[in-house]
Amino acid sequence: MSVRKLRKDNGWSQEQLAQISGLSVRTIQRIEQGGKAGLDSLKALAAAFDVNIRDLINEDEMNEVEARNGSKKLKDRREEEAIEYVKNLKGFHISWMTYLIIIPGLYLLNIFVTPGYLWVIWPALGWGAAIILHGFTLFGLFGVFGADWEQRQFEKRMKRD
Repeated sequence: MSVRKLRKDNGWSQEQLAQISGLSVRTIQRIEQGGKAGLDSLKALAAAFDVNIRDLINEDEMNEVEARNGSKKLKDRREEEAIEYVKNLKGFHISWMTYLIIIPGLYLLNIFVTPGYLWVIWPALGWGAAIILHGFTLFGLFGVFGADWEQRQFEKRMKRD
């Protein structure tokens, strides 16, 4: 059982629960925010709510498991971001290496087929510009829509809703 839920079910404020249980308001706040409760605090809360101390201990253990799962989710998210970065990096390297192979081939084709018009410059400039932009975004040199921007947009949206 959640200390916060039990407190709200009884219609008590944190101050009232602190008076009834003999604990400080700060201790109540810390426990409600997922902090570890000592055995004496658990006994006092169990007596105040008239519940078995095991129910509160189980909740405390569940909070620890949730905290571990939260850090595991964070680790999983970081791993996914790292995998995505490596995939983008691989794509970038394949792109510029392919550019270095294809453009000289196109140049030779251009010289042999239509030597009077140097059309190879257009694919070379277009593809080259795309590679440069890809590099800027990949290495954070062009961070207009980076992580900070995403965070600001997320917070702005959450404030609206």
